[in-house]
Amino acid sequence: MNNKTRIQLSIMMFLEFFIWGGWFVTLGSFLGNNLSATGAESAMAFSTQSWGAIIAPFIIGLIADRYFNAEKILGILHIIGAILMYQMSQTTEFSTFYPYVLGYMIAYMPTLALVNSVSFNQMSDPAKQFPFIRVFGTAGWIIAGWIISFGFKWDAIENIQQGALSNTFLMVAVASALLGLFSFTLPKTPPSVDKGQKVALSDILGLDALKLLKDRNFLVFFLSSVLICIPLAFYYQNISLFLTEYKVENSTTWATLGQMSEVLFMLLLPFFFKKYGFKKTILFGMLAWVIRYALFAFGDAGELFFMLVIGIALHGICYDFFFVSGQIYTDSKAGEKVKSAAQGLITLATYGIGMLIGFWVAGKISDKYLIAENTHSWQEIWIFPAIFAAVVFVLFVLLFKNEKIEYKT
Repeated sequence: MNNKTRIQLSIMMFLEFFIWGGWFVTLGSFLGNNLSATGAESAMAFSTQSWGAIIAPFIIGLIADRYFNAEKILGILHIIGAILMYQMSQTTEFSTFYPYVLGYMIAYMPTLALVNSVSFNQMSDPAKQFPFIRVFGTAGWIIAGWIISFGFKWDAIENIQQGALSNTFLMVAVASALLGLFSFTLPKTPPSVDKGQKVALSDILGLDALKLLKDRNFLVFFLSSVLICIPLAFYYQNISLFLTEYKVENSTTWATLGQMSEVLFMLLLPFFFKKYGFKKTILFGMLAWVIRYALFAFGDAGELFFMLVIGIALHGICYDFFFVSGQIYTDSKAGEKVKSAAQGLITLATYGIGMLIGFWVAGKISDKYLIAENTHSWQEIWIFPAIFAAVVFVLFVLLFKNEKIEYKT
């Protein structure tokens, strides 16, 4: 991979996650303040991510892998996304907003796999080369938050109340259009499957990996992965609105601490994994969920603001120690024949089914503890995912038998 290609892939990855971080982080505040959305309506909006994750394999498996170059589909999807983002910026009612955000997520979620395909196709040693490309994606997410907070101050409390967060969609529409056009200049990534080759539904959805569920340990891990996505959904759906209601300035920048910690704990993960093993690593990740939500429940924007900051910063442990470790575990259990199918099945179960349930539950809980207009009883809201994560933790301790798993990049 030459320097030109490395720069191209880095720009692609930067824009890909700049786009996601540029609107998704502040979505909760936008829905609550601009559209006066209920908890149930917010859940519907966030659930579009899950619907996109469920539909994405069909777009990749039936179209991208068979008929068109990945970089061309990437470009088309982002241009479509730019148009939908612009429409989202113009909406003032949830009923109008929802079809656009659903359409956008159906277009965007497949691009997460496409940028990886384009990257891997140019690499001679993905295990060593990909992390240095992927880190630009994290940088893109973080910088999007900084621009919102420090560049334009759209998340300042008085500006939120005046509807400034609608500008985030315009910013992302521009970035999406740029990535759409830029994608056509990327190195060619031809279809990986012959047009005449039959592709079964089981291949697309990773159903061939269902036989792994006969293994008790993998079944426990699989169910735990689905269940832990319920607390995860609470974070994504509520963190922006939570910080806004607590009058936290530069809330989007504070939220990017989660992505910064992801980078740090990703570097620490190999050492922890090798020293303590898979089960303890997973349990440490689950325990971090419990601690984080307890910190959110009992912290505040005053003297106890440090508790909120620590809770956000724990995102790296919550995500890396559970989900990345889980990907490594899945890879080791699946073997070569169903490796891709197994990863696809886990992704479908977590970001599809698990998060779909999680957003629905989070919406119900948020509505239950709405005590006044744009005012929630956050302690009760955060206690629920803390207890839920604690139950999953206990179940995993009791039901998962320790086994030695080798760490692989």
